Amino acid sequence: MSDDESYELLGFDNVLLPVGDLGEAVAFYERAGFTAAFRFDEGGIALLKVGGETPGILLRAEEAVGHRPPPWPSPHVWLEVPDARTAARTLTAAGITLLDEPFSVATGWTVEVADPWGNILGFTDYTKRPELARRC
Repeated sequence: MSDDESYELLGFDNVLLPVGDLGEAVAFYERAGFTAAFRFDEGGIALLKVGGETPGILLRAEEAVGHRPPPWPSPHVWLEVPDARTAARTLTAAGITLLDEPFSVATGWTVEVADPWGNILGFTDYTKRPELARRC
């Protein structure tokens, strides 16, 4: 690319998460409130919807990925929810272990969970800064 060329970041496509077993992963994420937009078992992938957006969470089966208990270094993918404390109660009721109690952040509250392969997802709200939320 020459000095006068540039590119523009337009937004996220998909966030890819490696998992050891596609069926187990889809079941876990459905318990966490996700809906599968599509599943292609032969290819080892499933796409989970995130709100009304076309991009989502792409699960990809990788044989070398085993279960991994916390704590560990990992990227954290945070998703916006209307109320993170309600999300925490719903996740707990679905049998999903929280990494910690909901904690305060600048915009509101966040709660994090990990899937069996160590991928960390946060559910965060904008209750302290509703003007920044997708839905006011």
